[in-house]
Amino acid sequence: MPQQDPAERRVVVTGPPRRSRRTSGYYRPRTEIDEQTTLGHTYVRSLMRTQLRAALTVFAVLVLLIGPLPLLFAAMPDARRLEWAVLGFGLYAPLVLLARWYVRRAERNERDLVRLVEDR
Repeated sequence: MPQQDPAERRVVVTGPPRRSRRTSGYYRPRTEIDEQTTLGHTYVRSLMRTQLRAALTVFAVLVLLIGPLPLLFAAMPDARRLEWAVLGFGLYAPLVLLARWYVRRAERNERDLVRLVEDR
């Protein structure tokens, strides 16, 4: 019986087969974000941009809502009670609604990013 070359020996594996990752076409956005790659940076920048857009919208509405009040109050110097009524009661509901809109919008933006990252 001829002897086999050590390079030609067979190795018997008795353990369960291990699953290997597919390297081609394998896409994990969460990994991209965690490893801070260019694509992950793009995802985070996109989220930050949408959050900034929502914040600037709220700021613009606040400026339009509260900005003209000093001019209005200066035009009516004898209406002290009206000033306090407008500041105390008239602005409360719009500010609460605006804050609620902003929080819901920010949470929706974050949910959209999570859905984008975890769906693939």
